[in-house]
Amino acid sequence: MTRILNLIVLILGMALAAACAPRNGTEQPADEIAEGFRDLNGNGAMDPYEDASLPIADRVDDILARMSREQKVRMVSGTGWSMEGVGAVGSKVPGAAGYTIELDNLGIPSIVLADGPAGLRIWPNREGDDKTYFATAFPIETLLASTWDLQLVESAGVAMGNEVKEYGVDILLAPGMNIHRDPRGGRNYEYYSEDPYLSGHMAAAMVNGVESVGVGATLKHYVANNQETNRLLVDTIVSERALREIYLRGFEIAVEEARPWAIMSAYNQVNGTPASQDRPLLTTVLRDEWGFDGLVMTDWFAAMDNTVAQMRAGNELLMPGTDPGSAQITQALETGELDESVLDRNIRYILGVVLQSPAFADYAYSDTPDLEGHSKTARKAAADGAVLLKNDDTTLPLPADVKTIAAFGNTSYDFISGGTGSGDVNEAYVVSLVQGLEARDFEIDEDLRGLYEAHIQAEKANRPPKENFWEFEPPLPEMIVSEKLVADKAAQVDIALVTIGRNSGEFHDRPLEGDFYLTAEEKTLIENVSEAFHAQGNKVVLILNIGNVVETVSWRDKVDAILLPWQGGQEAGNALVDVLTGDVNPSGKLPTTFSVKYADVPSSDNFPGVKTSDEVINILGILDANPSQVDYEEGIYVGYRYYDAFDVEPAYELGFGLSYTRFDYGPCQLSADSFADTMTASVTVANSGDVAGKEVVQLYLTAPEGEIDKPIRELKGFAKTRALAPGDEASCVFL
Repeated sequence: MTRILNLIVLILGMALAAACAPRNGTEQPADEIAEGFRDLNGNGAMDPYEDASLPIADRVDDILARMSREQKVRMVSGTGWSMEGVGAVGSKVPGAAGYTIELDNLGIPSIVLADGPAGLRIWPNREGDDKTYFATAFPIETLLASTWDLQLVESAGVAMGNEVKEYGVDILLAPGMNIHRDPRGGRNYEYYSEDPYLSGHMAAAMVNGVESVGVGATLKHYVANNQETNRLLVDTIVSERALREIYLRGFEIAVEEARPWAIMSAYNQVNGTPASQDRPLLTTVLRDEWGFDGLVMTDWFAAMDNTVAQMRAGNELLMPGTDPGSAQITQALETGELDESVLDRNIRYILGVVLQSPAFADYAYSDTPDLEGHSKTARKAAADGAVLLKNDDTTLPLPADVKTIAAFGNTSYDFISGGTGSGDVNEAYVVSLVQGLEARDFEIDEDLRGLYEAHIQAEKANRPPKENFWEFEPPLPEMIVSEKLVADKAAQVDIALVTIGRNSGEFHDRPLEGDFYLTAEEKTLIENVSEAFHAQGNKVVLILNIGNVVETVSWRDKVDAILLPWQGGQEAGNALVDVLTGDVNPSGKLPTTFSVKYADVPSSDNFPGVKTSDEVINILGILDANPSQVDYEEGIYVGYRYYDAFDVEPAYELGFGLSYTRFDYGPCQLSADSFADTMTASVTVANSGDVAGKEVVQLYLTAPEGEIDKPIRELKGFAKTRALAPGDEASCVFL
């Protein structure tokens, strides 16, 4: 409890660290760059740290030798946070999440850190400046994982990295890669999958893309941070086996395959120890076992209750930085509680990243990234990740004779591009479903459009202003559509599209009623539309504009087709219509299981845990929380591992997704009869249908029987074919 009280006192009473104004990047003369020397401190002499031809470790040591103790203390903290402006102290990139300090006497710049998982999050408008600074809203991570396409995800990372660099940012605080432990998790949309193998490889592809541009990426939140309820105060109780096989495994894959610049530690405790103070996790596992050589930073404000413990554990950068935190370190150095060698070790990791940054290279960022080109990348990714869940009687793609459409549901007109909180993006526009349809010359029923637009406008006008950035606003209540109106439209148009929308975000987990389960109004809408249109011999397509799993079994039989485009970013409507029309054959596969009912979810009995104290604590002035504990009683049996092992039928399993064509698989060929060190598996896939399409090939292995229980099967490989023409085939080889 002392830890919690200290945390709150520091949050509410902190004095902000002094702002360190970062410099704008300017080009260096070509002759100086060629010589590998830049006169950073202005003394006209060659100092070792200024010599780019020397190893970074030697240059870092030279900088350290020139730093005062005060500078060292400041270097391990960010520049501070303004609650008034809701942002980092620093002016280089308004809306950035944080800055490191600048060493004026050495010419070492401040570097900029900014969110987030679906695209760069900075403020789009700046005081006294008519120019806009919009970023591309890419599809959410769950949708990217639904592509099962590492090359495509890497290309999205390249585009994100370009925006990071051209807007003057050095490190992107993404990708998020916590596990979809429970469908109620408010930030599941920021994460890839319930499976660590898929998560790890997706994250590695994203990191490789971002960092290919010369900026950094950050894996987060390390580790077992799988809920928003009491997120800063919860103690995650998890077995060593589950921790290793499920929650750490994805991070391990991403670290080994991509070598990210940074990792962000989580708020929560892991088996009684705050993750940001857990030396076995941060040093033994991360560095000694996996060989991570980047920088570890805290989540924002996690560092304040015991900064000394963070320093000793191997949490080098304390974000966003506070005076009380720095004072703790100074006092610990003076009393001998903290050895200066520990501080030096941590600074080496920070400076190692700074020396690689665009800021250190004085990169002349343009503030004009290729937003038009990136929108095309976002559109392709959104289309390739759409999952076709149902398609009776080839309802989709839309037949050529379908011209008129009745679009039901608020989010047909007010599409949700992504989640809320630090995973949000300030984009220039979002293409809705109806806008995408109109761009392809479909005729939208105007009477229905007018009713929905008036309803949406009125509901938004009735909402009180948000009290803070993190306040969650759920989707608007669905408009009540009379049975007569539905019947009239069924007689006038060719097909009905019904869109169901959901949103979630930081600090808020999802309720069951009206979120995981559809509302009574939504179910009535589906039933009335289906009855009326089927009576006229017309089809109904249900579109799920969601960032997280919903219940489907109670209503799915009423509609002819179900398409899951998730939250596709700013080009979502165009991408969705690409799939509806058949211009893109759906090839997305689920990265997470859809259960029949919530009680079937293995964590349903213990999510999000229980209070360990009745004390209500306000966090950052934005929400109340209780000290709590959550027991991961399901162990390794998360997602499909549970449904397989305990013979629980899901609504849709991990890896499920239909196509407009058919694929036939040849026999799986093994390179040997028994396993010894290595083995390859290969399979040939042929398009036996009538249209071109891509297929995701998934390899699952079953472990031999032994003394411990094991999952029935585990994902151990996947590949996405190129677009195969009818009759064409491709071979996939897994090592």
